[in-house]
Amino acid sequence: MAKSSIDIAVEHARLCQMTIFELRGEWRRLHRAPPPMRLSRDLLMRGIIYKLQERPLGGLSKSTMRKLERLSLDSEASDAQKLAPPISLKAGTRLVREWRGVTHTVLVHADGFEWNGRRYRSLTIVAREITGAHWSGPRFFGLRTRAGRSVESAEGEHAEA
Repeated sequence: MAKSSIDIAVEHARLCQMTIFELRGEWRRLHRAPPPMRLSRDLLMRGIIYKLQERPLGGLSKSTMRKLERLSLDSEASDAQKLAPPISLKAGTRLVREWRGVTHTVLVHADGFEWNGRRYRSLTIVAREITGAHWSGPRFFGLRTRAGRSVESAEGEHAEA
């Protein structure tokens, strides 16, 4: 076993011997923050073991952290708003939207979007360029409803594959 890795079984056995107060102290030491209120013994242990593994193995990727942050913010919304799965558009899809009498066509690429011969990393930026105001790109192109839910079918008048 490498020096930087840990023996999960040994750490788990060590944590099992600790009182809840000792586990909270271990959490504070590793996370440099107090544990959430009323966190169960099991979840305290899982959080501690995760943090112990994170050091030698590395943490979550930036894209995973962004997804988790988005989900965290979405979960704070009212119960009436259900989490919508992320919109995944295949490269080659064309999004079509008429705005003030002008038809705008956006081509989806694997790494972004193309509109009027220019590349953009975000559909929201394209919507802002078209309207001159802040719009949710997916909402502007009819891929999401006002409540943030996915539209059942993004094909038809909004998208062509």
